[in-house]
Amino acid sequence: MAAPSRSLHELAGPLARRAVPSRLRHPLQLARTSVLGRWRRSIQLRVVSATVVLGVIVVLVVGQLLLQRITAGVVASRQEQVIAQSHEDFINTRNGIVTPSGEANRDIYTRVHDIINSLAAPADRPTRYVILERALGNTSVGDVPDYSSAGIDRMAIPDELRQAVVHNRGERQEAQVFTTELDGRSVPVIAVGGLLDLGSAAGGRYELYLVYSLQREVQVVDVVRRTFIFGGIALVLLVGAVAWVVTRQVVAPVAQAARTAEQLASGRLDRRMRVRGDDELARLGRAFNEMAASLERQIHRLEELSRVQRRFVSDVSHELRTPLTTLRMAGEVMYEARHTFEPALGRSAELLQAQLDRFEALLADLLEVSRFDAGAAVLETEAVDLCELVEQVMEDLRPLAERRGTPVELIVGPGSTVADVDPRRVERIVRNLVGNAIEHSESEPVQVRIAGDEGAVAVAVRDHGVGLRQADLSMVFNRFWRADPARARTTGGTGLGLAIALEDAHLHGGWLQVWGEPRQGANFRLTLPRRVGAPLTVSPLPLVPWDAGRGKGAVAVVTTSDGTAVVTSLAEFTGDHAGDGSAAGRRRSTGAGTVEARP
Repeated sequence: MAAPSRSLHELAGPLARRAVPSRLRHPLQLARTSVLGRWRRSIQLRVVSATVVLGVIVVLVVGQLLLQRITAGVVASRQEQVIAQSHEDFINTRNGIVTPSGEANRDIYTRVHDIINSLAAPADRPTRYVILERALGNTSVGDVPDYSSAGIDRMAIPDELRQAVVHNRGERQEAQVFTTELDGRSVPVIAVGGLLDLGSAAGGRYELYLVYSLQREVQVVDVVRRTFIFGGIALVLLVGAVAWVVTRQVVAPVAQAARTAEQLASGRLDRRMRVRGDDELARLGRAFNEMAASLERQIHRLEELSRVQRRFVSDVSHELRTPLTTLRMAGEVMYEARHTFEPALGRSAELLQAQLDRFEALLADLLEVSRFDAGAAVLETEAVDLCELVEQVMEDLRPLAERRGTPVELIVGPGSTVADVDPRRVERIVRNLVGNAIEHSESEPVQVRIAGDEGAVAVAVRDHGVGLRQADLSMVFNRFWRADPARARTTGGTGLGLAIALEDAHLHGGWLQVWGEPRQGANFRLTLPRRVGAPLTVSPLPLVPWDAGRGKGAVAVVTTSDGTAVVTSLAEFTGDHAGDGSAAGRRRSTGAGTVEARP
């Protein structure tokens, strides 16, 4: 079987690589990258380049138009001059050849030869050439032969000029500009022709042409052309230099402002712009410096307030531990003895115990938040199979799922799920995500997906409940924020769960992201590197779930740990990802079902 033919596109790459030696490809690529990078970074380079290009275009167009006008003017002036001179020469020639009675002179050949020689320019400085030939259609036989000056071919006259000369019957002279061979060189010329009637005895009508060389005019036009070229180049360079100077005066302060802003963004709040003069850029620099000073004051004030707040939260949390411990001990005694109390007192003991549990959880969360704010949170990592950890969390939350009538399903995608993590913190993240999904699913199924690739392990928790509005997504990780404050809470959350989960994910160098749409549910995705500190570039699981609505005009709002983005096309976040819920995943269920053993 014949080998399939290769397309031109497939052959172009190898041919190009052969055409450019390997030792040159790398420097050329570096040079191209450097030039493109400089082009993107330098507004001055773009402005000067655009000015020079536009200047070249203007000079070319205007210069071409002017050169055409000048050339036409030079030729027209020369044409008027030679026509006037030729008209006078034709009159003198007719008068010298023809007698007053209208009969040709007897010695016509000698007279014609003398007159023709007198019309021609000297042989050493030829500027005018003479051609005499029998007129078209003249069949008479005479003594005067055809004649042409030295240096020009008798057949050089164009047929259209000869026909025009014969057609007007000698009433006027005809002129035409064309190019012909003069002394072996191609030269533009002006030919002026007319009829001479030598009489029937001398041969009848002849065509007389006076041919004038335009070599001097060509030299004049060449000088003008060279002047335009050098003048245009000088003008373009001057315009480019002016554009460079002007843009530098504008761009230099802007570049300084950019450098100062970058330094301010890096934390060097004492940096300021150098301001000179009183023009618009100087006012901009002073305003920039005032803004930077104001920001510095505000940041220092906020840092002080944050420090005082962290200190206050830490102190209050620690101070509350002692009375909370006392209340806990007393509450446990009352709770254990609640069966001996009257029903009302027994119910009060149960409520007291529940609120003490919630208060203790809130206090623990506050202490954890204070450690994050103080930068005292540390990781205690070990190799953990996240699939087993997720299964354990689902087993712990099975009673809650059964009470809510919410089936929870675990879908394991391809790839190893072992990573170096802090198991306590990751379990807290997963417990919070799964618990929130059960609470907000409104008895709809909840899917927990887990998958891994070479560099990361991801866990995605998908519910099909009320979903999240666009306004909610920007605040979902805020402290003490709730999607619906009036909603009944069955799990007794403190409002700090997602905020702590986000800090735990960041502590691992991972991502905690959320997708949501109203009435479409939500999908929280946790992505952790297999090794702490390893960079993350892609997640093994998609952020937008495969079953999300894809109707025309559907809009999904995606919130990441860095902010909020509005997405108009779900295809940007969907695609073929490992563990996307396809049949390849291994499924386990809990809540309304059971947890299957892992194969």
